[in-house]
Amino acid sequence: MPDGRTVPPRPRLPLRKSLFGRLLAVSALVAACSVAATAWLAVQTTSGAIRQEQGRNLTADARIYDTLLGYAARNSTWDGVGPTVRDLARQSGRRVALTTQDRRPLADSALPASAPPLPPQASAVVDPLSVDTVLASESADRPGAAGDRVDPRAVGPFRLSAAERERLRQAADRTVECLSRAGIASDVVVEPSGRSRIQVVGNDPERAQGTRCETEALNEPTGTETKALGALNRLADACLERQGRSTVRLNQDLSWGPQATPTPVPSPVAEVAPSAEPTVMSSEGDRAIASCVGTARREQLGSYVASPALLFIGEEGGTTVPGFDLSPANTAKIAGVAALVLALTVGASVLAGARLVRPLRALTGAAQRMRDGEASASVPVTADNEIGRLAAAFNDMSEHRARLEEQRKAMVSDVAHELRTPLSNIRGWLEAAQDGLADPDPAFVSSLLEEAVQLQHIIDDLQDLAAADAGALRLHPERVRIEDLLNQVAGAHQARAEAAGVGLTVHTDGVRGPVLRADPVRLRQAVGNLVSNAVRHTPAGGSVTLRAYGSGGGSGAGSDAGSPTHVVVEVADTGSGIPAADLPHVFDRFWRAEKSRSRRTGGSGLGLAIVRKLVEAHGGTVGATSTEGEGSAFVLRLPADAP
Repeated sequence: MPDGRTVPPRPRLPLRKSLFGRLLAVSALVAACSVAATAWLAVQTTSGAIRQEQGRNLTADARIYDTLLGYAARNSTWDGVGPTVRDLARQSGRRVALTTQDRRPLADSALPASAPPLPPQASAVVDPLSVDTVLASESADRPGAAGDRVDPRAVGPFRLSAAERERLRQAADRTVECLSRAGIASDVVVEPSGRSRIQVVGNDPERAQGTRCETEALNEPTGTETKALGALNRLADACLERQGRSTVRLNQDLSWGPQATPTPVPSPVAEVAPSAEPTVMSSEGDRAIASCVGTARREQLGSYVASPALLFIGEEGGTTVPGFDLSPANTAKIAGVAALVLALTVGASVLAGARLVRPLRALTGAAQRMRDGEASASVPVTADNEIGRLAAAFNDMSEHRARLEEQRKAMVSDVAHELRTPLSNIRGWLEAAQDGLADPDPAFVSSLLEEAVQLQHIIDDLQDLAAADAGALRLHPERVRIEDLLNQVAGAHQARAEAAGVGLTVHTDGVRGPVLRADPVRLRQAVGNLVSNAVRHTPAGGSVTLRAYGSGGGSGAGSDAGSPTHVVVEVADTGSGIPAADLPHVFDRFWRAEKSRSRRTGGSGLGLAIVRKLVEAHGGTVGATSTEGEGSAFVLRLPADAP
């Protein structure tokens, strides 16, 4: 480093604190959240669609199951079920197949030549004596199966003869006609056994019981029912006796009571047909009776219904298509896809992070080289983006710092030179006087005083520049009329101008110039520096002109109309001019058009720099124009005071 200290290199940041690590962590978090949200949304959407599709399929499957269950309840064998199976397949658009429990085919809607093998698991078991309560509850064609899971359509020996059905139907028609005359709407409902019963419209069967309509014929069991009920009662009693329990008497609706006290048969006028549901069980004995009644029913109906069969329902022309579920295999697929997406995201983040961090590391290295004393450290600009613009700005800063460092070194050299010259002269005259080579006469003292004044002038200029740079330059503003100030400056430099053969004039066009608020001492110093510089660089016979006018607010040169917003002071000369290449540097410190550092042809090189600082302290600007060989013009632009 310039001060000789060695700064150890900074340790590399840990990954958790680095920009690269943070970018990687944020990208991974965003990817994980995205994968989780996408998976959740996909699962929810897919699950909803699957549930909806499964609901539709379940309804269709329930209708197929109910139709085949009714066929099995009304027929003792599956012979002739083929047309029914094919009709169901055509209506549902699905494949329907029936097999025995040992998987021997009974009927299949698919062609044997093109039928694929059936799946290992059946969709349901069609057994009218053991109904699937889930599929039975989905059917909209009939009520659910009875509590003992025997299909109500399985009536067996309870099926009435044709004569009995006709007799009961005529009695039911007479009752409906009688109720109609009484103002009660009713219909005749035929149960699976062929028995007719009355269903009152409006779900109010008690209204029919208060009429004189004859219902006795509908209440009495037929001979067929009495015979079948007796056989069922004997089977149930045998079951109870095997368990050491008392026998019971079964009623027409399959309720029961003690043998000595029969339970009356309910009225045939009801809203819903009597079902084969067991009596409400209140004790262990009732549960045992219900179990025996159910066993007796299945034993009695076994020879009247078709044997159990396996039902297969699948896609048309194929086997059942398994739905998508979160099985271990599917879960593994989801996890694999999520891991792949996460890996791709992390990989992309690594590449993007590396491209982002590489120029930042280059910037860090260049800044450390500048800290270690390298004059100018630049980094390559590879793209026109935020990082590229940062690199370009860093390069500009590095170049500007290098220029400032060169100016600082030049300034130190110039200050040393400017201070050395008067001090060397003073020392030389004093040593000559000490050695007796020069007499301390008035001319000797005047020469020493001139050198001391020059030295003091340089020190004062440096002090003014330091105060201006630090923002500590004190101003005492007051209202100043600009033409008065120009006349004072011209009067102070008139003698020097006449000695150099240069004409010095103030141009006001006979009009009182504008007023501004400024420190008159500092403003005279600024304008005086310009006049002194102009007189110094104007040959004999030339001229220097001071001019002031208002600008803005409708004012112009030679006019005081309106209220100007700025006051423009112009110092023009007819000197040698400034080359165009040097014009941007005229306000730099210690800059001279003459490179010989001779104070005979040039000053200390601080005058114009002080002018710029003083004008900027007043809130104004300064500029210069010049034509080489014709002269130069320096223009001060200061804010005008309100009228």
